[in-house]
Amino acid sequence: MAAAKSVRVLVIGAGASGVATAIKLRQAGITDFTVLEKGDDVGGAWRENTYPGCGCDVPSVWYSYSFDPNPFWSRFYSRQPEIQRYLRASARRHGVYEDIEFGVRVDSARWDATGRCWRVETDRGRYTATVLVAAAGPLHEPALPDVPGLARFTGKTFHSARWDHEYPLAGKRVAVIGTGASAIQFVPKIARGVERLHLFQRTAPWVLPKLDFPIPWTAQQLFRLVPGAGNALRYGVYAVHEAAGVAFRRERLMRVLQRAALLHLRRQVRDPALRAALTPGFTLGCKRILLSNGYYRALAGPNVRVHPTAVAELRERSVVGADGTECEVDAVIFGTGFEVTEPPIARYVFDAEGRSLAEHWQGSARAYLGTAIAGFPNLFTFLGPNIVPGHASVLGTIESQARYVADAVTTMRERGWASVDVRADVQRRFNEEVQEGLRPTVYNAGGCVSYYLDETGHNIANWPWSLARLDRRLRFRAEDFETSK
Repeated sequence: MAAAKSVRVLVIGAGASGVATAIKLRQAGITDFTVLEKGDDVGGAWRENTYPGCGCDVPSVWYSYSFDPNPFWSRFYSRQPEIQRYLRASARRHGVYEDIEFGVRVDSARWDATGRCWRVETDRGRYTATVLVAAAGPLHEPALPDVPGLARFTGKTFHSARWDHEYPLAGKRVAVIGTGASAIQFVPKIARGVERLHLFQRTAPWVLPKLDFPIPWTAQQLFRLVPGAGNALRYGVYAVHEAAGVAFRRERLMRVLQRAALLHLRRQVRDPALRAALTPGFTLGCKRILLSNGYYRALAGPNVRVHPTAVAELRERSVVGADGTECEVDAVIFGTGFEVTEPPIARYVFDAEGRSLAEHWQGSARAYLGTAIAGFPNLFTFLGPNIVPGHASVLGTIESQARYVADAVTTMRERGWASVDVRADVQRRFNEEVQEGLRPTVYNAGGCVSYYLDETGHNIANWPWSLARLDRRLRFRAEDFETSK
């Protein structure tokens, strides 16, 4: 058996989180690290999601690293190909590609208490690492519903995150199951070309207009020649979103903003029955807010039928709704999102006794600042429990976490520590504080059931306060950890 490769820091995933981590480690003077990526390029979710209309619902100038601005965004809200090009270019500019091993799938990682290191098994060999960074992200494994009869359906099926570009949808009868962020984007792109589109909607989402527009060449040149102009726009976008974030903590204010969504629906859907089916029964913000200028218009098309019901089963050539309606289709597209409540990492990361993170969590994820987990020394996770503000760019959170990891590794090196393990009492107090902060927010009190909440009603996703407050908290503090030399 070949000897294990040994590194100081092993990073799993080369999406936006993994790339940011590599850059911050390099900037801190830490070069003994490796990034493992199962795919063939950087980008993560932006590499894998290529469905028609795929794009970002955060303005481009803010959905990018603050330390690596891009003056050449072509639109106010960028599309998937441009974001993927940006992440590639950023990785190249900072020399990250030479730190990545592509085509490597991590099978398991276990903490060795005696050797005080992580022992990692992959399909390409074994690794040992002092520090393990799980940067695979939550938008990683497509969530496929357990629909009875799926195996006997004779038509085409695929998930939006695994779009089959070889399958021609033109002229086909297509069923779309799910109305999440992906479906909101691809439904308008495919609706006109198909013979018939059946949309199965278990719960209607809130959809706001998307204030998107091309960025003129002259503005791009201004941002290139005067970096301060781009920074000012970035800060302005940040300030507007931070102000809107107050409404997430004040349901009364959110109901005022909700009027804009209702007006958008009324303007685009004239049929009262359809409009009623598309009107959510919960407060705006309780589930993810979606942005689209064409979704409602597409659903009002003559060849589209909205089924306000869950799917009961698939038959050989048809889809049957929970209300008994049946429609013959040639293809089924799942727009059902990702495994967010229990990310894949929970199943393959083990403590010293061999208990997985999933066993520790028992269906209800807990962490400290979404980054460190008691009982798992020298492990840092990205976009973990209760670290995602619903109103802000996730890139801001990722940057703060990457800095946190670099600071932790630097401190360990400077102080000669072999391990750091967040104190259980520190993690417990943090979670109590966050859950109390979430209690009055629209995430918890908005009257919906979302992926933000686990089966017990515990919010495992959201940060209840401002992004600025999160950034201040995301500072590595030695006193929060039990350490050993």
